[in-house]
Amino acid sequence: MLRISDISYSIAGRPLFEGASAVIPDGHKVGLIGANGTGKTTLFKLIRRELVLEGGSISLPSKARIGGVAQEVPASSTSLLDTVLAADTERAELMADDSTDPARIAEIQTRLADIDAWSAEARAATILKGLGFDDAEQLKPCSDFSGGWRMRVALAAVLFSQPDLLLLDEPTNYLDLEGALWLEAYLAKYPHTVIIISHDRGLLNRAVGAILHLEERQLTYYSGPYDQFARQRAERRAVQAAMAKKQQARRDHMQSFVDRFKAKASKAKQAQSRLKMIEKMDMISAPEDAAKRVFTFPEPEELSPPIINIEGGTTGYGDTIVLSKLNLRIDQDDRIALLGKNGQGKSTLSKLLSDRLPLMSGKATRSTKLRIGYFAQHQVDELHIDETPLQHLQTMRPGVMQSKLRATLAGFGLGPDQADTAVGRLSGGQKARLSLLLATIDAPHLLILDEPTNHLDIESREALVEALTAYTGAVILVSHDMHLLGLVADRLWLVSDGTVRPYEEDLEAYRKMLLSAEKPVKPAKLEAPKPKRASREKVLELRAEARKSEARVDKLNEMRDKLAKKLADPALYEDTKSGEAEVWQKKYAEVMNALDRAEAMWMASLEKLESAETV
Repeated sequence: MLRISDISYSIAGRPLFEGASAVIPDGHKVGLIGANGTGKTTLFKLIRRELVLEGGSISLPSKARIGGVAQEVPASSTSLLDTVLAADTERAELMADDSTDPARIAEIQTRLADIDAWSAEARAATILKGLGFDDAEQLKPCSDFSGGWRMRVALAAVLFSQPDLLLLDEPTNYLDLEGALWLEAYLAKYPHTVIIISHDRGLLNRAVGAILHLEERQLTYYSGPYDQFARQRAERRAVQAAMAKKQQARRDHMQSFVDRFKAKASKAKQAQSRLKMIEKMDMISAPEDAAKRVFTFPEPEELSPPIINIEGGTTGYGDTIVLSKLNLRIDQDDRIALLGKNGQGKSTLSKLLSDRLPLMSGKATRSTKLRIGYFAQHQVDELHIDETPLQHLQTMRPGVMQSKLRATLAGFGLGPDQADTAVGRLSGGQKARLSLLLATIDAPHLLILDEPTNHLDIESREALVEALTAYTGAVILVSHDMHLLGLVADRLWLVSDGTVRPYEEDLEAYRKMLLSAEKPVKPAKLEAPKPKRASREKVLELRAEARKSEARVDKLNEMRDKLAKKLADPALYEDTKSGEAEVWQKKYAEVMNALDRAEAMWMASLEKLESAETV
């Protein structure tokens, strides 16, 4: 159990936490959210004791291991697989122990069996594969991979080591959609406590069961996924706003009496009495509306369709063909999401469409007046860190008045303070906004966005959805944010097997396809005899067994939810001597173990039933 009690901490005189408290029960998966700059990453550093609290305390069980991804793994000659295996330090030490003492050897073998050391390579390989590394790449040295890919290796290592408290800070920022979906499924079944900083609504809805909200230097714990938190918070803010309005009306009424009668002798005492009442009133603050995080894309003129048409196209690098048999058409009202694993050619297709890569063969036609805007994460890193956003615009628009350039910056949520701040001192989200502004300043007819939501908070992502929905140009999207793709894209293209083709299913079907592909498939035996068709009685028996298993899973899920609600109540932990909290935690662990077994039995019964019905 993680207990945060009445903590206070400031940076450069600016308080981030003032008397903040929260309790995270063992085994819970929690999303830590809050506006950029409120102190989420700082809280992780305080939990890891990398920073010293000014007041209060943060406590964990004495032997609890804390894990997280601090930085990418070094560019060493060690293979990816060995790098991940080394993260389990106990296993590595036991495997390296070359003792000849029979008693010690027996002790080592027993402990290796206890920690399931012999399946370690298979587990490490499964995690690496889920994060995008195939079997051959897992045996390559870390030095063969770029920083972004080595961040994935670092993530794989910490997942493999299975710390008691796993702290993840925006892990999907360096994953593609496929890796992000795999991570969601993995975290949902992670056996220990997880706290994850994320602005990805899909992950916050599917991988966590609670939200820890950091706002106004306080921590508030909400049971349920993000959408449930959003509803609860909206209801709470509505009640608070109504109470503040009612109190302000009462105060205004008393102030009006004071203003009218304070100079009149007969009413002076009453006026003075009301004035004292006004001074003693503990005013309720109305919840501030979230600062409008806007994006204002300039509108392009309309072009005749299609704006791009490719027939029998082939493209690649040098003599290497990456994509072939391309028959693609883009109209100005298209909203297209590119799907496909890393290395299949999404970036190559983006470069081809943005005219950064030529066709090797085939025919391509484009509108003669076509303007293309291109945003990719690497462009954020290419901004001039010593220049301000205003200076960036002045370089691109030397003859435009400064007031107009400032208005353009404001249209992307960069106010007067940010406009005159060196880029190197801006937040990641502010840099992303500037890069998006530079990509769209010429009012492109086609906007290609490669992971545009990295470093954007949830409000900014919603603003981007609104802007793209209103935008009158075509949009090509590559993103790990399924919420963004689901709201913006109306067409899906799958980039795989060296070509591009329409994906006729929806995003949810694509997610299920990817997750089912991770499950191992047993090879069929050659010339296996055809099984006999199951009798009707056997099928009915299997159906009853499946229904019974499903009912047990439902019942255990209800028990788990009730126990989770009980464990999330801070009052449970006030009396530390009674041991009541430990009793409920033990019950929760027992229910989770039973749920795992029940789900396995349910899946086995469904497989038996499916096998019987399809023979």
